[in-house]
Amino acid sequence: MLSVLRVHLPSDIPIVGCELTPYVLLRRPDKDVTTDDVPESAPLDGHFLRYRIQSDKKVAICSVHPSEQATLQCLGCVKAKIPVSKSYHCSPKCFSDAWQHHRVLHDRAASAVNENGNEEEEVFGRFNSSGSGVLNTSLSGSVSSTSLTNGSAPLYPAAVTQRSGGETWFEVGRSKTYTPTADDIGHVLKFECVVVDAESKVPVGHVNTILTSRVIPAPSPSPRRLVPVNGVDVMGHLDSDGRISSSGTFTVLSYNILSDVYATSESYSYCPSWALSWPYRRQNLLREIVGYRADIVCLQEVQSDHFEEFFAPELDKHGYQALYKRKTNEVYNGNTQTIDGCATFFRRDRFSHVKKYEVEFNKAAQSLTDAMIPSNQKKSALNRLVKDNVALIVVLEAKFSNQGADNPGKRQLLCVANTHVNVHQDLKDVKLWQVHTLLKGLEKIAASADIPMLVCGDFNSVPGSAPHTLLAMGKVDPLHPDLQVDPLNILRPLSKLIHQLPLVSAYSSFARLGVGLGMEQQRRRMDSTTNEPLFTNCTRDFIGTLDYIFYTADSLTVESLLELLDEESLRKDTALPSPEWSSDHIALLAEFRCKPRIRR
Repeated sequence: MLSVLRVHLPSDIPIVGCELTPYVLLRRPDKDVTTDDVPESAPLDGHFLRYRIQSDKKVAICSVHPSEQATLQCLGCVKAKIPVSKSYHCSPKCFSDAWQHHRVLHDRAASAVNENGNEEEEVFGRFNSSGSGVLNTSLSGSVSSTSLTNGSAPLYPAAVTQRSGGETWFEVGRSKTYTPTADDIGHVLKFECVVVDAESKVPVGHVNTILTSRVIPAPSPSPRRLVPVNGVDVMGHLDSDGRISSSGTFTVLSYNILSDVYATSESYSYCPSWALSWPYRRQNLLREIVGYRADIVCLQEVQSDHFEEFFAPELDKHGYQALYKRKTNEVYNGNTQTIDGCATFFRRDRFSHVKKYEVEFNKAAQSLTDAMIPSNQKKSALNRLVKDNVALIVVLEAKFSNQGADNPGKRQLLCVANTHVNVHQDLKDVKLWQVHTLLKGLEKIAASADIPMLVCGDFNSVPGSAPHTLLAMGKVDPLHPDLQVDPLNILRPLSKLIHQLPLVSAYSSFARLGVGLGMEQQRRRMDSTTNEPLFTNCTRDFIGTLDYIFYTADSLTVESLLELLDEESLRKDTALPSPEWSSDHIALLAEFRCKPRIRR
């Protein structure tokens, strides 16, 4: 027979808006152990699982019919300080039928308080001659009208169960998954799971019960301002969605959201387990990303299943079209659904999709070893070079224009590269080779079209490192210490480590420009030696800048930047991630304006 071996929740602290789904371990009739659900619609060997979620909300119980939930209250009892439990009734008829007995309570309370009738007048003055009391019917508008909207099961009447010791539980759901609402704040939830006979609908065996901690409201990230870098107000206005809009400008967000498979308590022991759980983090991340209202969104470490099941459909509701490139899986040996990748989203009302290029560094590694490495060293070379990393390059066409009347009808194209160079710090040659490979691909696109470019992502490279230097300066000094690590000679000759794209880091604008309000605060969050933020990644063991938005300075100008965070504010929670910020990286966002086109 079907039996439940174990039931537990991924987090015992429920958060408003974050769905709770218990982990249920079952033994099937054939003795196999599984976590697959057995719903009533598909019973197994004549049995299925039934779920019930209850809350310890203060549910009023009828004083006459204790099995019924109260829908009204006698205010006379409240004023006379009669025990409140005696003031509740389940219906007007219940109250009317009980009135003769109930009025005795009022009489006793009134005579005990005041002999001259004044108090009695105050208590009974609003009772009419028919014998019905003043009723407070607000109960029926609050407690009893709680709708059971969680789950796909049909709505059930609210069920109240009296428990030993005076505990009262109020049913809030009858499906496996429950999403706490604001009404649940401060209350404990009880999850019940029991095997039920499909024919008789009678529970069989033990009822498995889990109690949660009290439901808490969802913390939300503090708002981050968009800071103009030219010392004046942002050229534009907030549109009806609260988004910056002005002709010819657009915003780009880059954010490593921390894949769920990496968000472990071992790695981030300082973060509460509930704040590390994916149901919580995904809602917090979505709220943050949507709140920035960027025209283009570049995300890294997006798991394949999370892209398909969550980010693509959720951001679609906000007007975004989605593109995705999953990392390759030659090294990764886990569930292919949990492999992460790069996701690029753009607003359909601002851009249209022209072309998509996918860069697989594994393929480039194979070509490199075939061309350069002796056959007896190919295997060890590939072991060093193959890291499953990818880049997603998207060409978009703007649906807005700043070309003016002298140049009407010209297409405004934009090339956006999104990558995550996830390579171990010791493999400096591999990291630099991957960045160089990406830049060579972008140069080919630039040669075929006069097109502004953005290069966004987590490069796992601090300012001043060889990859950062190549991106920002277009070349690397042959004496750079990173170049000493090159066992395969893949960086030789060093003279090839160049590119012709006029790339500039967007956030360097904070260091180079502006004297306006708030600029001084932002400058203090910059490293004056590198002109980059002091950090974009902040954990207990590391703090530094790994993420960048580079742009081609001959075709784009930076109008404004999302303000940086200060370390002190993050250290109150030890580091990132935290209940407030759900990744170990911070989001970067820049507003750009297209320059008048001058062919390179």
